[in-house]
This record gives sequence, structure tokens and C-alpha cells, in this order.
Amino acid sequence: MSWFNKDPLQIITFKTYGTASHLYLKGRALEDEDIDLEKKSWFSLLVNSWKRFETDEIRNTPLKITLPNGKIIESSTDAEGYYLIDESTENTIEHIDTEGWLAYEVAYTSTRDSRKIQLKNCFLGQMLIPKIDSSFGVISDIDDTILHTGVASTLKWRVIVNTFFKTPHKRKALEGSAEFYHALHNGKSCTEANPIFYVSNSPWNLYRYLEFFLKMNNFPKGPILLRDLRTPFDRTPRSELAHKYHEIYNILNTYVDLKFILIGDCGEKDAYIYLDVVKAFPNRIAAIYLRSVDHSRKMKKISNLFENYKAVPVRIVQTSDEAIKHAKKHKFIA
Repeated sequence: MSWFNKDPLQIITFKTYGTASHLYLKGRALEDEDIDLEKKSWFSLLVNSWKRFETDEIRNTPLKITLPNGKIIESSTDAEGYYLIDESTENTIEHIDTEGWLAYEVAYTSTRDSRKIQLKNCFLGQMLIPKIDSSFGVISDIDDTILHTGVASTLKWRVIVNTFFKTPHKRKALEGSAEFYHALHNGKSCTEANPIFYVSNSPWNLYRYLEFFLKMNNFPKGPILLRDLRTPFDRTPRSELAHKYHEIYNILNTYVDLKFILIGDCGEKDAYIYLDVVKAFPNRIAAIYLRSVDHSRKMKKISNLFENYKAVPVRIVQTSDEAIKHAKKHKFIA
């Protein structure tokens, strides 16, 4: 953001998921606020956090999406700068890589001025099409499941400190979690490329922050599904379901022949959401893993909730080693 010169333009492409016959591509056109993830002073971190949430969207602007089969899709951004392609397609499966990712390019077709466009106006996006030999999928929370956040802290003060005053380099992944996720991704045969979906209540403004964290800590690549940050003046239609319900249900409805492992924590509502998912999708959930949190009242409540639960295997773990041993016992991993 600059008060004297107009910032260059960029397009942030979100990793999404679809099928061989259906495209679902999403991203956001914004001014490039020059957020430096390496800055470490408290003032620089506060400025970066301000930039993430005080975005300058490129609204109602035409875009061009080019698929690897040569097909071109004309689109445009909405009032908040998002683009969305949600339509049937063909001839895509032969263009995915060995992990199931379909690459595409998105570019501005015109702008209202002659501002500089980053990356020579060629922004790369990816959509996941799970391999047909996948044994299962994984749907995972992020906050306090793989990333120390502090959602169970009093008044959530740790969330504020961690989000606004720590770079992704300083954020800690829960020990052994990347190893566990890679084992699930590789499956029992070690060659399965089981899809991993990351679902969080964090807003889309934190997409690059979380994407960088996952990559830096060597987690398997997967769609990162965040929520819209609504304001009191937002008149866009609300989803009938809460964000996590909506995303999990949509994944399960998209891949009807695939079972899923659900991973979350005991700090917020993951346990209750996952119980509802098991009821809504009988025989579709292979197991539930919940990471314990440093909050005795919440831990007692969640432990009691699952004390006599038999519908699917549930494991409340303190360490990733416990989850790995359980997954090996149930033959999810080698």
C-alpha cells in the first residue's frame, strides 16, 4: 500500500480441488503490498499484518484462464477481487502430474490503467484431482492441530500474539506432525498419493502466510480452504452451513467413493463437527485423530464425549508418535 505511488498488481491463486470432469479454480486479484516474510521487528510484523487485512482488491476486472489442454476461459473478478471457475470440463486427466495436480495460468486481460503487473502477467495456479488408486483422503484442521496457535488460551490472546507478531519462520509445527501427514499421504504402499485437505477458520487474508508455513515445515501439498472475512456491511449471501461443515461436506460429496480420516484438536469444535460428519456420512470416515490441548476442562469434556464411542476409531493423542502407531495398527500407513 502506498499513498504516493500505485502498487503493482498481482493474482494470488489458491490451491483448490476438483475432478477429471469438473473444474473448481479460485484466487484473488490484489495490489501487491510488498509483504516481506523475512522482516522480524515488532513494528514491521504489525505493518505486515495490517497489509494482510487492509487489502486493495482489483474489482470487476476481466481475467483469462489458460488450461494445459489449450482451452481458454474468460472470467472476471467480483466486488472483493475473487475469481471463481466452477464448471464442467474434459480432457484434463492426462495433464495432471504424478501427485494429481492440474496446473493452469491466469492473467489480466485488461486494467483501468497502465500499472505494472507482477510476474509478467502470468500467475500459476493448481487444482488437485486425487489419483484413482488413493486408499483414503485426509481432512485436517490447522490451528493447534499442526500449528501452535493458542485457540484454547484465555480470551485467545495467544492467537493475537502469534498471528500479528510472529513470522511463519517463528511459528512452530507440532512435533512429528509433518512426518505423520507424509505417512498418510503415501499410504500403506508408500506410493498412493492420498489427498490432504487443510481446512481452517482463518480468513483468506492469511492464505500465503499459511501456505508458506506448510511448505517451510515440509507438509504434503494440499488445498488450503479458508473462510471469507465478513464485515457488518457485507451483503453477500451467507452459507447455510458453518465454514468447516460446508468445506468438509463438499469434499465428501465430491469424492463419493473415497473414505476419509479427520484430524483436529480438542480446543475448539472439531470433535463435535466430526461427530456430526460421521452421522451425515455413514461408512465414509475411517478414523478420527484429535490432538490434546493444554486446557484441563476442555480435555475432560472431550474425553467424556468419546468414552464409549464405537462408530469409528477415535484417538486422542498428545504426540504424533501416538497417532503414527495407531495408524499403523489400523493399516492406514506402512
